[in-house]
Amino acid sequence: MDFLKKYVHEHWKPFCIAVACLTIEATCDLMQPTIMAKIIDVGVMGKQMDYILKMGGLMLLITLVGATSAVSRNIISSKVSQRFGTEMRYDLFKKIQSLSFENIDKFEGASLVTRLTNDVTQVQNFVNGLMRIFVKAPLLCIGSLIMATRLNAHMALILVVVVPMVGLFITINVKVGYPFFVRVQKALDRVNSVMREYLSGVRVVKAFNRFGYEKERFEKINKEQADASITAMKVMAVFSPGVTLTVNLGIVAVIWLGGIRVNNGSMHVGEIIAFINYMTQILFSLMMISYVFTTFVRARASAERIGEVFSLENTMDISLKPIEEFKQKGKVEFQHVCFSYAEANGDPVIKDISFICMPGETIGIIGATGSGKSSLVSLIPRFYDVTSGVIKVDDVNIKDIDPKVLRNKIALVPQKTVLFTGSVIDNIKWGKEDANLDQVEAAAKLAQAHEFVTAFPEGYNTLIGQGGVNFSGGQKQRVSIARALIKKPEVLILDDCTSSVDVTTEEKIRETLKKYSEGLTCLIIAQRITSVIDADKIIVLDNGLVVGMGKHEDLMKSCEVYQDIFCSQFGKAGI
Repeated sequence: MDFLKKYVHEHWKPFCIAVACLTIEATCDLMQPTIMAKIIDVGVMGKQMDYILKMGGLMLLITLVGATSAVSRNIISSKVSQRFGTEMRYDLFKKIQSLSFENIDKFEGASLVTRLTNDVTQVQNFVNGLMRIFVKAPLLCIGSLIMATRLNAHMALILVVVVPMVGLFITINVKVGYPFFVRVQKALDRVNSVMREYLSGVRVVKAFNRFGYEKERFEKINKEQADASITAMKVMAVFSPGVTLTVNLGIVAVIWLGGIRVNNGSMHVGEIIAFINYMTQILFSLMMISYVFTTFVRARASAERIGEVFSLENTMDISLKPIEEFKQKGKVEFQHVCFSYAEANGDPVIKDISFICMPGETIGIIGATGSGKSSLVSLIPRFYDVTSGVIKVDDVNIKDIDPKVLRNKIALVPQKTVLFTGSVIDNIKWGKEDANLDQVEAAAKLAQAHEFVTAFPEGYNTLIGQGGVNFSGGQKQRVSIARALIKKPEVLILDDCTSSVDVTTEEKIRETLKKYSEGLTCLIIAQRITSVIDADKIIVLDNGLVVGMGKHEDLMKSCEVYQDIFCSQFGKAGI
């Protein structure tokens, strides 16, 4: 919970002002039953109209002061809680951005979404409640106890029995309820996960008519979440009526014993009315305190989930004195590199790989699905750190380079194309924020995207739907390539980024890349041999091992795995 200290430090002043307003409001509420008792016992019983009007005016004035304080408190508490939630959500988002892939892999994407939204909202609501009713409840309770005791000490003995019983209910409530609300939040994670999967794969669901299966899957998860919520609420529901029953029994005792004392002449009617009012206020405050602890249990569960993210230490080691000056540009070197994903069992994904890619060279990387191609290139921009061995860029260990500086040298077109909601020009300018239209068009032409983009009525201002839903796979890949090319990097990594492009368009892209990549280091991952056949060097991977390295002609003579891939694509007649 240490992460909360920052927000407490920033917002404690307006918080205290809101609590001060709330204290004034509670004080005004506490004064009124006593004034009412005096109006009845002195004004009504003595038939003193002047006294009644005087005390009635005082009650109205106190009510006005209380109402003004309440309005001020509401305004301040709303501003503070909204800023509190906004800042926490922003800081949590920044924290997630700063984490390595290894850190993020510990959470499901849906769980992080829940923590950014629902969990932050739970904590925000608790903070808002603290300034609205959560502080007022104990103030009213303690104040009513004091005022009731001053009014009649003998009758106050009833409170000695009632209050400890209610306190016991609340304590049990907190201890029993917490685990149930943790389960509720985890169940909500699973609901978000299923929804996320469905929305990202909606086309596949429609293509295979799997609506029934998806409905059943969602219904099951949704029911689990509902059951977890119902169970938590059932547990909480036991305590609230218990509190109400205990306090109401206390009110019955006040009326019964008060009636006896009025008959004896040892107590006035106004005092009984005031005492009942104080008992009602105590009932209200204790109910609020019970609700406070229920809300606290949920907020605590959510705060701990948020704290899990804030407490994560980045697994990526960043040099305290990173190198920013380089003698070479575009050289990439692997020295006996091994890599395994965290908490993964079995053999390493990458096993003792060594090679050098000189500036201006084009390296092709090919192999069967699951051979480690994408994992290999993800190590260069430090999406993951090597388990052993060294990767150098421009003769410097990448661990000694600031990650921002390193990634500024590299442009990556990932295997899974990602486009963002916005216009085509905005997506391409992700590679170079200050690029002008001419530069955008030049990059699009290199990626063979200019023709289809200009065919749209709005050209480069055409809006892209979420995830590029209104673009074909090939169109998305070409926009993604343009985004990388406009960056003009020292190292260009193309991770099977033309798999959805037709052969003719791929050939055009290859031809333009040959001209573009002069002096540029280019690593091309591909499934098709035609994509890498002209590379300066081709690396053949099999189960994480380099089983062949050289030009196409050499590999056709010496590498059996490469020969098998060639035969599968062109047939034995092509050999």
